[in-house]
Amino acid sequence: MTDRKRSRASGTISPSLVACLVAAGLAGCAAGPDFQRPSAPAAARYTASAVAAQTASAPTPLGEAQGLVEGLPIAAQWWSSLGSSALDGLIDEAFQASPTLAAVSANLRQAQELLAARAGATQFPQADVGLGAQRQQMSPSSQGLSGDARQFSLYNASVGVRYNLDLLGGNRRALEALAARADYRRFELNAARLTLAGNLAVAAINRARLAAQLEASTDIARAQDEQLRLAHERVRIGQASPDESLSLQAQMEQTRAELPVLRKQLQQTEHLLAVLAGRAPGAGDLPAFTLAGFTLPAELPLVVPSELLRRRPDIQAAEALLQAANADYGVAVANLYPQIKLSANLGSQALSSGALFGGGSAVWSLLGQLTQALFNPGLSAEKRAALAAFDAAAANYQSVVLDALRNVADTLRAVENDAQALAFLAAADAATQASLQSLERQYRLGAASYLQLLVIQQQAQRTRLGMAAAQAQRLTDSVAMYLAMGGAN
Repeated sequence: MTDRKRSRASGTISPSLVACLVAAGLAGCAAGPDFQRPSAPAAARYTASAVAAQTASAPTPLGEAQGLVEGLPIAAQWWSSLGSSALDGLIDEAFQASPTLAAVSANLRQAQELLAARAGATQFPQADVGLGAQRQQMSPSSQGLSGDARQFSLYNASVGVRYNLDLLGGNRRALEALAARADYRRFELNAARLTLAGNLAVAAINRARLAAQLEASTDIARAQDEQLRLAHERVRIGQASPDESLSLQAQMEQTRAELPVLRKQLQQTEHLLAVLAGRAPGAGDLPAFTLAGFTLPAELPLVVPSELLRRRPDIQAAEALLQAANADYGVAVANLYPQIKLSANLGSQALSSGALFGGGSAVWSLLGQLTQALFNPGLSAEKRAALAAFDAAAANYQSVVLDALRNVADTLRAVENDAQALAFLAAADAATQASLQSLERQYRLGAASYLQLLVIQQQAQRTRLGMAAAQAQRLTDSVAMYLAMGGAN
């Protein structure tokens, strides 16, 4: 049979083509259940008891009352509410130079290109162009004829088109899974940007706190050194025992031992700031953040639990993985049913290259192929595995939601209680300052000793240590609140 006759014979399988046309009419459905977004949590609030709409205030820097406002819009650069232009600049620099963001962004581009590649391979017919040349020798005796062997060249050119008919939507489910994974990468990038801004803000606040505490501890050590000098003088003139000077020396050395620890923490925080900004720890000058360089946001955003699911990128990412698992299950279900492939070829064959596009013989073929697995236990196992993966993704989603609700609840309580703690420390600081001023007046009048003045000064500096920590904590709580709400949409 000649090639042309074989081509015509292959085009006579009209029952298969009819079956393909019928299947095309059924292709609107897709295997497996359609994805349903998880329902919002039933909880109307985050904590067992209501949280006050306004925090306590304190008559001290960073001690203003803060209001929790439902529905408050969150600016894209929410960190600007902290009032530090140096922090704004460092975060802008980090967004451009952070290798972490670069890696996550590359992962997003990869997921988008994989989706585009699969869409191009499944949604549209595939067309190929082929050119071939071969040299053959054929003996007539192979067909029962006499004569000498013949040698000839055969040239061919063809265009082929093929298409996998998506009978039960398996390809569409695969595209849905890839699209969901691209969404997951997009939400991952949003989460990375939010986390990077939050980490930089917290590190800058910690740097300011440690600088204030190091300064206060240095003043304490200086006062203790002066107190020890006076104790040595009193021992020399017989007004004090050596035990007193030894006790004071022990206190001074303990304070001195705290200085390297604070200095180490300060330096490590500066290293962290540099790396978060995409710099080497020793490259470039970092801003010298101080507590005085920050302001406390007067209002903090608060969204209801049902809205939180649509705002937080970690919850959105978990939902995207859940949708991908649901689509993967649909693919596994579709693999259990018939698969239909359509293909067509049109070409030319000739004994010389010159005649290929002129006097050659036209050849063509049409093919419709339907395959159905009769015995393949692996397909059922793949379906069960996909269902188990969906169950795992659903459990992971629930875990992420619960952790998010706990995070918001913890942050709300921190905002409330840390404001009260600063108010109490501010009252203690006010009392200490009043006592210090009173003793200073007595010292100037000769009614109090220099030693008494040194003791009260140390007490005031220790209160300063606690105040710096409490002020920094209120700033950190504000950052945590923005992070808990998911940042800007």
